[in-house]
Amino acid sequence: MSLLWVAVLAASVLSFAQKWVGYQAPPDVLERPRIARITTMLPIALLGALVATQAATSGPEIVLDARVAALGVAAVLLMLRAPFLVVVIGAAVVAAGLRALGWG
Repeated sequence: MSLLWVAVLAASVLSFAQKWVGYQAPPDVLERPRIARITTMLPIALLGALVATQAATSGPEIVLDARVAALGVAAVLLMLRAPFLVVVIGAAVVAAGLRALGWG
């Protein structure tokens, strides 16, 4: 078995163990105001970090291309309370248009 498969299996076991330990936490610990606030905001922070990483990087380099412009359009449409489908299509049209023009 290659080292890659060992790493994949180890990560799988560790992920399962971490999830299991989370289920074993007593409810009174999770109901504390500070913990409840953190667990509410954590998915938002992780999703924001994922979007920023995927939109502004290409390998180890930071790049500003059509993805960043599309993300900006999506942010504006979300602030205007546009439906989600309109946000996705609007961002895709901007990214496709900029790429057709040769930017990114």
